[in-house]
Amino acid sequence: MSFAAEQRYVSYGEALAYGLAAGGKSFATTPTQSGYLSIFYRKVFGLPAGSVSFMMLLSGLWDAVNDPLIGSLVDKTRTRFGKLRPWLLVTPLPFAILTVVLFGGPSFMKSVPSVGVGLIYKTAYMYASYILWEMCYTFADVPFNGMTTAVSPIPPDRTRIISFSTFISGITAGASQTLLLSLMDASDKGVWAVSLRTVFLLIGVASAVFGGGLYSLAGIFTKERVVQSVRQPGIVEIFRVLAHNKPLLLIVVSNMLMSAGGLYNVFTTYYFAEVLHLNSLKLLIDIPGGAVGIGTYPFIPAIKRRFDNKQLMMIHFVSKAAIGVVCFFAGFRHYASKAVAVPVLMLLNIVISIVNTVKNIISTEMIGDTIDHMELITGERNEGVSFAVSSFFGKLTGSVSTSIATAVLPVIGLNYKTVNGEQVAVKGAKTDFYIWMFYVLIPQLVNALGVIPFFWYDLTGKRLESIRSELAVRREKMIAERADTVTEQ
Repeated sequence: MSFAAEQRYVSYGEALAYGLAAGGKSFATTPTQSGYLSIFYRKVFGLPAGSVSFMMLLSGLWDAVNDPLIGSLVDKTRTRFGKLRPWLLVTPLPFAILTVVLFGGPSFMKSVPSVGVGLIYKTAYMYASYILWEMCYTFADVPFNGMTTAVSPIPPDRTRIISFSTFISGITAGASQTLLLSLMDASDKGVWAVSLRTVFLLIGVASAVFGGGLYSLAGIFTKERVVQSVRQPGIVEIFRVLAHNKPLLLIVVSNMLMSAGGLYNVFTTYYFAEVLHLNSLKLLIDIPGGAVGIGTYPFIPAIKRRFDNKQLMMIHFVSKAAIGVVCFFAGFRHYASKAVAVPVLMLLNIVISIVNTVKNIISTEMIGDTIDHMELITGERNEGVSFAVSSFFGKLTGSVSTSIATAVLPVIGLNYKTVNGEQVAVKGAKTDFYIWMFYVLIPQLVNALGVIPFFWYDLTGKRLESIRSELAVRREKMIAERADTVTEQ
């Protein structure tokens, strides 16, 4: 078996299976994004802002222990199927079950009041179900992302499988969001005589069955082809190696700064729910951005020939900050008008969709490059810990952002009171303006801070080509040595 640069290992069928699995994961996790989760706990489960805010913060701190340990367990795994694939085979079922448990809370506890002892029970349920779900998700997500680097030793294969996954994920995330927002509006407007708690239970079941089913394709159809060392590295050794991976650490710091823009997800949800009072209007606004994002994929090879990954990341940050400023002032006085908000937000989403489409592919590629970089130095591959640490810091700052956003809502005048068993919004005079500002402007400016670490990132050009060439030679030698050992036995 040769690892020649011109050879392709990943068929279109395997890439499609991985892409569908990514789509299933995206379908299942879209409702748990910070904005929907915040409104779910506040408006549907009837929990106070302080409890939800603290839970989000605690879950981010829990990830500090949870994610790296799970990543190290993945890196220590050695089976005839590889170290990543076994986890992809066993996690879909518990992930599906816990998704139903998470969103079924309001239905399972519908007779429990949101005061006194009842509030304690509901809060405990929220903490336990979300933290267990988050832990299971990490067991699913870390090996799944790691497979993008282990499925093939050559960049074209990796780009193909990442492209399939981001493309299909975008479609299924849109489908999940469409289903959720349409059902929420049908319930809110009385079109469908079903409560919001039942809507979220149905979303949990759909996410478990459809999303979990598609996600299972990753373990069934994808294969690990990059040669791993037979020796199991120790946990301390894994983290010591990671600490010397400067390019990865720069990406991690950038993700931390960028994820602080997670305010966007929370205030997006509240903007459509409580300012425009039409959740599904977001679907209309997303249509042009989604179409343009899909249309961006064929141009990615040409874009990558013109710019390296580092340059593309910088373009991503600057573009989002610029369009955020433009759109904020374009809707400055008319943020509650659908006639003004719709075209302005369409423009915002188009630009964000273009740069995010490119960024979602190259950011995963770049982590793979850092893993190759350390393999050349140490002879070990650390997909588990590398992706776990990268995602952990992003989740930590994202959780902190969600926690802050949820805590800010009462400060800017948005509260809820119970009327006839339902949670009804109560707003201050400038609440709508502040929601607009935290939705359109602030997240894009905060996101731009992520550009700073890339000024020191140097894993590009001839240096990267040299690493790939040397690894190809080393891997061929490892395969030949193992073949000789088997022959002697």
